[in-house]
Amino acid sequence: MADLLSFPPAPRSDRPKSHGPEPLWRHLLGDQLRRRRHDREETLTATAEKAGVSPQYLSEVERGLKEPSSEMIAAIAGALDTSLIELTSAVADELRSATVPASAAVSASRTSFALAA
Repeated sequence: MADLLSFPPAPRSDRPKSHGPEPLWRHLLGDQLRRRRHDREETLTATAEKAGVSPQYLSEVERGLKEPSSEMIAAIAGALDTSLIELTSAVADELRSATVPASAAVSASRTSFALAA
């Protein structure tokens, strides 16, 4: 009977590449909030006042320096006339497009070939 030899997976150029660590939720949230505020042509002060937070706090949230509570996110979303679900869905979509699923990387690394002699 023939022996089977396993070969390690060959490097593939079509395999999705990871571009460093996954982005943090707070960074993507901040980007989304800033983008929405700029689309409305509002100042930090005007949006912060409507949300009931300080302009400094809103600035730190937009720059990804603060990890806001769900209540704060909802207040800022409301000040930008958007819903919490619309905002979180947009952030999740950005996260999906910015990362390679771990399951894809794991399944690709388990590919092997066998040769029968």
